[in-house]
Amino acid sequence: MTQAQNSVVTDEMRAAIGVEGSPATLEVEKTNCRMFARAVGHTDPIYYDEAAAKARGHRSIVAPPGFFGTPIFRPGAPPQGPTGGRGFNIPYKRVLNGGTDYEYFPDEDSVCAGDTITARTKITAFEETEGRLGPMLITKRETTYTNQRGKVVAKMYGTVIQY
Repeated sequence: MTQAQNSVVTDEMRAAIGVEGSPATLEVEKTNCRMFARAVGHTDPIYYDEAAAKARGHRSIVAPPGFFGTPIFRPGAPPQGPTGGRGFNIPYKRVLNGGTDYEYFPDEDSVCAGDTITARTKITAFEETEGRLGPMLITKRETTYTNQRGKVVAKMYGTVIQY
């Protein structure tokens, strides 16, 4: 297949659809759960107080919705997980978050402090359209989050708009 006339979606980009990128390992820690919960305005004590979380049947402080941990930083090692455009040469300089949806898969427990989550992202689609400011590329991504027991705990569906 050859690149369509005036399309910014290359054959390389089409070949990347459905291919999972390298995994990112995320650590879920108490302090980071608390900071995230505070930043987004959650007030339920299960996000701050381990005794409150355990009293409600959780193993530890619960990770707030949308928080799956912090990537493990290893000095000198290449970054983990997906890069912004996976290295594609996209001519548009402006980037906009087009939305994020989460799907949670109930487990015997929520994601809690002490968990290690593996995130793997794949591109699910590229769409080109014309906006008020000109041509746009819409990239759809899906990230699967798996806990240390091998259980998929959530999926994130994200949209990136470049124009």
